[in-house]
Amino acid sequence: MDYFHTMSAFLNKPMEDHITGSCRSQSSQNDERKRTMQPTVTGTSVLGIKFDGGVIIAADTLGSYGSMARFREVSRITKVNDTTVFSAAGDYADYQYLKSELEQMVIDEEILNDGFSLPPKAFHSWMTRVLYNRRSKFNPLWNTVTIAGFHNNESYLGTVDKIGIAFEADSVASGFGAYLAQPLMRKALEDCKGQFSLSDARQTIDNCLKVLYYRDARSYNRYEIAIITENGVVIEKPQSSNANWDIARLVKGFE
Repeated sequence: MDYFHTMSAFLNKPMEDHITGSCRSQSSQNDERKRTMQPTVTGTSVLGIKFDGGVIIAADTLGSYGSMARFREVSRITKVNDTTVFSAAGDYADYQYLKSELEQMVIDEEILNDGFSLPPKAFHSWMTRVLYNRRSKFNPLWNTVTIAGFHNNESYLGTVDKIGIAFEADSVASGFGAYLAQPLMRKALEDCKGQFSLSDARQTIDNCLKVLYYRDARSYNRYEIAIITENGVVIEKPQSSNANWDIARLVKGFE
């Protein structure tokens, strides 16, 4: 009887299950291993702010291996095309994956040779679909993405996180920057009374990066800045702020 029931179950089983059954359990385990639930190398805050005639974004060059400041020359700002810049906080491997996908998208667009290039808003919209799709599959890309650009005489600055929450704003920040730097950028925009120049934006970004260096243990005093205007995209070489640790003497009560 046992042999009869066993053969009946085997014959009634769909053919594809016979072919893939032995691999299915192993495949499911591999799928679980591919999910970025515990990022290995990560980057911290990305800051972005609009100014009169363009957008400026900044990100430090530190790749943290857990709590170790392991990689100190890691770039997290990518020029997508002449109007758009892409950056991301979070898992660096997932950032590289998104970067390669965007680069291929730009190549496919250029092959058409129709004189059309995708604007920043299109890249931001595509990014929201990708991240939400991966989140819906319980296989998220562990990033908070920032898209900045300038197109048709308009500045564009948008962000989307790993579960697909997206919005556009005059200033955006990810990581600890959302708590420490965003209030400073919003105050600077409010105080400018509608006249916020590039120099004002640079000074604001520099001050915010100093605060993050002082307060965020995953920040680093070396960063890249990208400026997007009607003249195109300029990504400056890594630079450092003039940090002043005299403030440490004012921190008391934690001995």
